[in-house]
This record gives sequence, structure tokens and C-alpha cells, in this order.
Amino acid sequence: MRTGNAPRTMASLRNLAIGLARLTGWNSIPDAIDHYRSHPGHALQLLDLDR
Repeated sequence: MRTGNAPRTMASLRNLAIGLARLTGWNSIPDAIDHYRSHPGHALQLLDLDR
């Protein structure tokens, strides 16, 4: 994860996740992380991948 395009890709994915959390009303990113870590199905619902 430290060479090539991996760091930039991981940063982009993290920024996407933060943006989605903010769009869905989360004010506290650490709270959102804790919630979605405990309820991964909710994260899949955000992306419409829960089928």
C-alpha cells in the first residue's frame, strides 16, 4: 500500500467515504466510522449494494 498508485487510490476511497457520510447527515466522521464498522450492511445500503 505504500508504493505505486495504492496510496492515492486509498486516499480517494477515504475521501469518497467521508463525502458520503457528510451527504447522509453525519457531522462527526469518527461517529460515522464507528457506526458503519458496527453495521456494514448500512454502508452497503448507501451504495445500493445490499442485494
